[in-house]
Amino acid sequence: MSEEINRLAFEAELWEQGLTAVAGVDEVGRGCLFGDVVAAAVILPVGLVLEEVNDSKQLSEKKRDRLYDQIVAEAVAWCVARIDAKVIDEINIRQASRLAMKQAILGLGVQPEHLLVDAESVELSIPQTAIIKGDALSQSIAAASILAKVTRDRLCTDVWDQLYPGYGIAGHKGYATKTHREAIASLGPTPLHRRSFLGNILAEQQLLF
Repeated sequence: MSEEINRLAFEAELWEQGLTAVAGVDEVGRGCLFGDVVAAAVILPVGLVLEEVNDSKQLSEKKRDRLYDQIVAEAVAWCVARIDAKVIDEINIRQASRLAMKQAILGLGVQPEHLLVDAESVELSIPQTAIIKGDALSQSIAAASILAKVTRDRLCTDVWDQLYPGYGIAGHKGYATKTHREAIASLGPTPLHRRSFLGNILAEQQLLF
């Protein structure tokens, strides 16, 4: 029998120190060729257990949508922030991811006493713990990953796919699938494509035409 992960181990340690405003922070869309990188920060009530919360990539879309509603309803505070492709190209994806995280934290409306961040550091003078695979190990980070992923997926299906038909954004969500790469090669990049990610694909396009 596999050992059950205690996704409240990091939070419990901080709660025991008397800290109540512990924020989980995560981002999605870092590896995409298209669209914004989206980050979320969420402070959950002390002692709240969300049984089904896990790394958003491990959950079905239906379950993520249901958990999104539950997290938003239960959270002490939450915020989602986006950095677009133009800025990603200007400052690079790592800095853009960190900036999105920083904006999400600053938008909480409640000052966090400690940040639990998925494998990253945020430029704020708030005590923080970077946790490798944090979205699978911390309930707060997992909750942030769900808010960020659902937000980004909805942008892909409800907004960006309509803006730029023919690229299949609703299906691949901007990741570098074969379908997506072929669409870029034949149609050219949109204003929402990250130029700094497209070197090889645009080189292929030059060869094709």
